Amino acid sequence: MSSATYILDNALDAIGHTPLIRLDNIARQEGLKCNLLAKVEYMSAGGSVKDRIAKAMVAAAEQEGRLIPGKSVVIEATSGNTGIGLAMVCAIKGYSVIITMPEKMSLEKEATLRALGAEVVRTPTEAAWDSPDSNIGVAQRLQREIPYGVILDQYGNINNPLAHELTTGPEIIDAVVSTLSTPSKPSSEKVDVFIGGAGTGGTITGVSRAIKAHNPKCVVVGIDPKGSILALPDSLNTADQGAAYVVEGIGYDFIPQVLSRADVDTWLKTSDEDAWTAVRSLMRSEGLLIGGSSGSALSGTLTWLKTTKEGQAMAETVGANVVVLLPDGIRNYMSKHWFLEMTNAKASPLSGVISKILESSSATKSPQE
Repeated sequence: MSSATYILDNALDAIGHTPLIRLDNIARQEGLKCNLLAKVEYMSAGGSVKDRIAKAMVAAAEQEGRLIPGKSVVIEATSGNTGIGLAMVCAIKGYSVIITMPEKMSLEKEATLRALGAEVVRTPTEAAWDSPDSNIGVAQRLQREIPYGVILDQYGNINNPLAHELTTGPEIIDAVVSTLSTPSKPSSEKVDVFIGGAGTGGTITGVSRAIKAHNPKCVVVGIDPKGSILALPDSLNTADQGAAYVVEGIGYDFIPQVLSRADVDTWLKTSDEDAWTAVRSLMRSEGLLIGGSSGSALSGTLTWLKTTKEGQAMAETVGANVVVLLPDGIRNYMSKHWFLEMTNAKASPLSGVISKILESSSATKSPQE
């Protein structure tokens, strides 16, 4: 039963259950014969795919007795979305929350965290992950000093990939299998390709495990920003290693424990510029108000479909289902330079028509008017 057809106990029940949406306009523009499908995670209650792991990690910690109602303080290092998910879950359950987050992350994320009652500590973006000044190092310091402080540790918590193996992956499979093939909308009725970005790596690891059980031949493609070191082979990372990138929520300067790179068949590197172009395309062609890492995922998808032998074959396969995960929405990034540049783009032909009409109208008004 859809979550929209009955009364939910609270916002936790609105986490996940996100739609799988056809990107037919983009597929047509790009000349793709396959089905291009997007798992749109900003439609989850807290606005991102990370809601799922927040809910799972808190529930597991409660079951294990690590979280004590009225006493425990949840402390987490995050690029923002996991923190927002945790702040939402903890607001409902009554836990205090402290989020440590690099300076690079958007003001909107901080504002959302504070709106949900979390304390936010900013850390230097340039600090290495194992530095005491990094968001991870500061979180560990706070946990040592604050009574009943608990770090749920999205980077090493098995409930991170498990949440996606048990929810995100099965939701994708159910949507594809439940949508029967028709002459106008042919389908293999299985997930043939899954493409997603990697941050902690929990999403792509967990979804891969679920989908590989459904279709062992499914190709799983990981997207990693230039400047990060998550991709394999390692030679993919050397040209831009250590370079700064603006896109948030994906990529790291270390390999998180929950990322199983063995569960990813192939990797692609993407640039900020490619991500912004894809964001604009998704907004203007599909009406989806997505964030920067969603642009990275789509740009990587199109690159794989156009430039690799395996991808080109899939792109030409009528009915093949290529699923790309879009992690969050534009809510978090509306003050960012890249978004403001996109909205202040050159005038459209229609804006010129509007100006002429208004100028003509002003010129014909009498002084008395």
